[in-house]
Amino acid sequence: MVGIDADRVTAWFGQHLDGVEGPLEFDLIAGGRSNLTFKVTDKAGGSWVLRRPPIGHVLPTAHDMGREHRLIAALGPTSVPVAPALALCTDLEVNGAPFYVMGYVDGHVLRDVPTVERTLGVDQRRRAGEALVDVLADLHAVDIDSIGLGDLAKREAYIERQLKRWYGQFKASTAETGRVVPEVDEVHDFLASRIPAQGPATLVHGDYRLDNTMFDDLGEVLAVLDWEICTLGDPMADLGLLMVYWSDGGDDPGERVLLAPTACPGFPTKAELRARYAQRSGRDVGDLDFFISFGYWKLACILEGVYTRYAGGSGGGDNSSHEGFAAQVGMLAGAAKAAAANL
Repeated sequence: MVGIDADRVTAWFGQHLDGVEGPLEFDLIAGGRSNLTFKVTDKAGGSWVLRRPPIGHVLPTAHDMGREHRLIAALGPTSVPVAPALALCTDLEVNGAPFYVMGYVDGHVLRDVPTVERTLGVDQRRRAGEALVDVLADLHAVDIDSIGLGDLAKREAYIERQLKRWYGQFKASTAETGRVVPEVDEVHDFLASRIPAQGPATLVHGDYRLDNTMFDDLGEVLAVLDWEICTLGDPMADLGLLMVYWSDGGDDPGERVLLAPTACPGFPTKAELRARYAQRSGRDVGDLDFFISFGYWKLACILEGVYTRYAGGSGGGDNSSHEGFAAQVGMLAGAAKAAAANL
């Protein structure tokens, strides 16, 4: 199994987790183009989830397993649903890279239309959208100091830091491939000149969307997943990115940059999500259009890094369709530019 030294990881499981009965089976979980996520099953039917960095190519500051483990461990006692954090391995002799293990949560990841239609009725879809926003508001209400995450990152100048981080990683990626995407440069400069004033910092998930959460049959959120780029900063960035990923039923399919199952009948509209978040959180959402443009731009930068890894054969799983990422970077950059024109 690529990314797993089965013998050494099995031995490590036996030493650090209770009730494990080898041998272990490792299955790469579908979805996710960054950290590799495996379902681990033992002889007795016990299940866990293992997260590790991508194979080979890792950009600076990215894919910090210890940080991700720290986040979900700290959030465990709060109202924000997360998978139980069980163990962290930083010994590179075990698997060639750090990894952590969390409890397996049995639920639905609403990744596409067939999954939505198979698992949730119309009423449950509405509840799923509402619950997604409610959990986001709860995340932004967490007292970061009381759970020990007050030193997770700098609190101020969030957008300035984000623009610097993602633009730097974008430039590092394009330096390897020689690609040029001028819209990314243009939107970076425009956003840098229009940054809204930031209020008190909160936890910011950084990639909050429908398919980074797990739901039960009623549409309630069982766990928020993929804390890889969580930091401290402006909560509007999470809401803006959620709008980027969300498709209303009335959207013109030809204008959708990202395909989303939320266009299925029953889900709340983007306007309803925005209003619910404002009511639930008590926050001013007047600058949301800026954060929507920023969300498109950030995704373009992230996918450029994904393209670079896959083009170099280091993405994990199927590397055959990496050229599609290059095209999507261009579409996202164009959407960011279009959204910025509304400011």
